[in-house]
Amino acid sequence: MSIVRWGLLSTANINQALIPAIRASRRGELVAVTSRGKAKAQAYAQKWDIPQAFGSYQEMLDSGEVDAVYVGLPNHLHAEWSIKAMQAGVHVLCEKPFAHTLEEVDAMIAARDKTGMVLAEAFMYRHHPQTKIAGEWVRSGKLGEITLVRGAFDYYLPESQRQPDCLNVRLVPEWGGGCLWDVGVYPMSFAQFIMGGPPDWVFGSQRIGETGVDEIFAGQMGYDYQKLDFLKKSSFSTAQISCSFCTPFHTFIEIVGTEGRMYLTKPFVGLHEGREMTFYPKDGEPEEILVPEVELYLGEVEDMHAAILDGEPNYLRLEETRDHIKTVLALYESARLGEVVSVQ
Repeated sequence: MSIVRWGLLSTANINQALIPAIRASRRGELVAVTSRGKAKAQAYAQKWDIPQAFGSYQEMLDSGEVDAVYVGLPNHLHAEWSIKAMQAGVHVLCEKPFAHTLEEVDAMIAARDKTGMVLAEAFMYRHHPQTKIAGEWVRSGKLGEITLVRGAFDYYLPESQRQPDCLNVRLVPEWGGGCLWDVGVYPMSFAQFIMGGPPDWVFGSQRIGETGVDEIFAGQMGYDYQKLDFLKKSSFSTAQISCSFCTPFHTFIEIVGTEGRMYLTKPFVGLHEGREMTFYPKDGEPEEILVPEVELYLGEVEDMHAAILDGEPNYLRLEETRDHIKTVLALYESARLGEVVSVQ
């Protein structure tokens, strides 16, 4: 195999970010799309110039026409269809959040181990040069001892879409709705990337909307530096995150250390106006950090190609993915109980 034949497992809007990335990749080809009905799949295929359309998810998986699929289904279906794809001999790039329970994550990893298929979580920003540069600066000690990571991802979901009679998948509790699962996982996972692992404890607070999901969520995560040798030791380190469906679009990451701080204006979005990465040293003038401009979703696609065609390990390891889910579950539990929760 020299080319990976991709199929889209659904006609979700998020596909619009993956389609140009697959087509821009060196070793990928978009060949198929599937939906729950043939007519819808055919209309989508015609719109996006995709050669084949299938009328059911399983039909595409069993067709032998695709080597890998992108799972962009509603959150509660990620685990089920990722496992079914691997059982059909198809590699999987699964949109975040990977799953909603650790049992689901472990079942997905077990299916990966049994089938030998490649399985990865689609956190596109982790593959972007900006994120990798931030990690390199932290690990090289340029910021000193890291004491704080702050981040947010907010956007406004119209109130008309936040009503019980609206079937927006982000607002259905049983489908894994809520702003923490939807966008709060971005600053949460960024903090874990910088800190080198999951927190030791969390404290979360939330505002529940009319549909029963969190519309606003804020969390604090505490870290024990004794476990994080590459970051040196500190008596205090924490991460603070927030997310919302109820406020204008706003996203940022700030990494604070004893030698300076780093500020990212748009850490989770691609080639947009106003994306800046700046280092503010303890002494001296601010330094703008130049970041190569690359297509945001291309990195995760090329990472899959390297894993499938070259046998390379995925850059975002499934151990990290499991920690993402573990931390989110602890944050929700803390918000429910109104107390600090240990992350086991």
